[in-house]
Amino acid sequence: MLDRRQLLASTAASAAALALPKTAFADTANPAAAKLDGLMDTFFQENLRESPEMATILGLDKGKNADLKGKLSDQSAAGIAAHKTLNESQLNRLKALDAGALTGMDRVNYDTLVYVGDSRARVAAFDFGGSAFGPSPYAVSQLTGVYQQVPDFLDTKHRIETAADADAYISRLEAFAVQLDNNTERMKHDNGLGIQPPDFILDRALEQLTALRVAPDTSLLVTSIARRAKEKGLADSYAANAAKIYSDKIAPALDRQIAEARILRASATHDAGVWKIKDGDAYYAAALHFSTTTNMSAAEIHNMGIEQGKEISARIDGILKKQGMTQGTVGERVAALYKDPKQIFPNTDAGKAQAIAFCNGRLNAIKPKLPTVFNRIPPYTFEVRRVPVQTEAGAASAFSQQPSLDGSRPGIVYINLHDTAEWPRFTLSSVIFHEGLPGHQLEGGLALSNKSLPLIRKTIGFSGYAEGWALYAEQLADEIGMYEDDPLSQIGYLKFQLFRANRCIADTGIHAMKWTREQAIAQFVDSEREAPSFAAREVERYCVSPGQACSYKIGHTVWLNARERSKKALGAKYSIKDFHDAGLNCGRVPLDVLDSVIDRYIATAKA
Repeated sequence: MLDRRQLLASTAASAAALALPKTAFADTANPAAAKLDGLMDTFFQENLRESPEMATILGLDKGKNADLKGKLSDQSAAGIAAHKTLNESQLNRLKALDAGALTGMDRVNYDTLVYVGDSRARVAAFDFGGSAFGPSPYAVSQLTGVYQQVPDFLDTKHRIETAADADAYISRLEAFAVQLDNNTERMKHDNGLGIQPPDFILDRALEQLTALRVAPDTSLLVTSIARRAKEKGLADSYAANAAKIYSDKIAPALDRQIAEARILRASATHDAGVWKIKDGDAYYAAALHFSTTTNMSAAEIHNMGIEQGKEISARIDGILKKQGMTQGTVGERVAALYKDPKQIFPNTDAGKAQAIAFCNGRLNAIKPKLPTVFNRIPPYTFEVRRVPVQTEAGAASAFSQQPSLDGSRPGIVYINLHDTAEWPRFTLSSVIFHEGLPGHQLEGGLALSNKSLPLIRKTIGFSGYAEGWALYAEQLADEIGMYEDDPLSQIGYLKFQLFRANRCIADTGIHAMKWTREQAIAQFVDSEREAPSFAAREVERYCVSPGQACSYKIGHTVWLNARERSKKALGAKYSIKDFHDAGLNCGRVPLDVLDSVIDRYIATAKA
């Protein structure tokens, strides 16, 4: 990795360095910039106090925030109102600044934070729902609700080294019971507004809630602290205390939530999209804006998906023909690969362990090639794990969790191996490059390790930017030769590009065009011959998290257009490493802001 003095050694590198955060290049005499600095520090601390879970994930639940280690976020009506009020306050304080006096990265920081506040306020205006991968109309579903998040969080993120850590775990168990009841009250509130999840979503949520409602001695919430307290030589009483809290408080709260879900299920319809709720079209527009960070309409996104899908299918067709696979549609030929026994890991614990080992091997294989296209490599470690068995039935197919800020916990890529037939070998490489390196873990790791980036900017995410980058990363892996020895894996990469184009079609179809769940599933099965169970779980995700699935292909398109614009404008001065510096050193930003950053990089490099 080049240090800053090396970056400044050439004109082109200097242009990329100008995209670094403002503390490296700021006019420290600018009063507006100084005020923005102060606000960003204040906002970060305010946000951390509202989200004790994030404090733990970042490794910041210590020092002045040590009390947060024993707390969970406030999910009550009062807590939701307080969050809305805080967002309005932060937005007002930002807009009181003289934005016209801000330049360079100061303006990028300002525009990014204003965007966050405005988009949050736009969604919060609809007083219902919760969040999954983005805004969700449903407080509790197969993806939303604390029942989905907290058990794994406590097991994998809440570290237990001392008695104080174990005490904090016990305190969080108490808080979890309260959160569950808060979520149940939110379900009742939303039902009063005529907002119910579809019947199939409630079926999936009930399946998972029921699986979580077990005897105390088999609950992960209890066995986790029992095992870890014993490993650290702590008192046996922790296991007993956890079991008592589970029996007396958590289990009854789960029972109440299950009962409410069954009440909703009794009158639920099969309608899949948010068009069915009051102001559903406006909600979908707000959700699309939040996740894609564009103002593209549902119709524009739908048509983009169709056009790009045709182009990608043509590329897959060409590669399949070179492999001697000429008969049938593209989808039928790809489906044949899914059925090839040589591509399938056994659907056993041993087979799933083999699949995870293969994934970690692909992650390790790409690491030596990264310096050929990046000046900076994040200093963290990364690994692939299996989605926990207790949540895999409704969990996303694959997802990424960032490392702790101090590097004490690795970045983790989770693969859902509920059914290994959904993940044949030829599909796994591109998923690892998307979720791991050079995708989410590289982009996120560079943001976390960027010492010049304000903390609040390290922890803000934008689906359009991040998912667009991760899809671009799949393509970049192809460009640096990661599929050269395995053409079938290149088909896997292009197949998932087609999958992202189909996401744009299906998501907008569900929420804007009144498609049924079955119509959306058919889009994937007919176009790609996707495994029906995989397609169903994906479609159910889109029903719960409207708009977010569109962000991948939109973001990918913006990143590619930015790169092509840079190549065309800079000619011989263009360097892919400098382009990556420009787009990544600015931190996560809305796509419109990304375009302005790249335009400034081009202008400076040309000078």
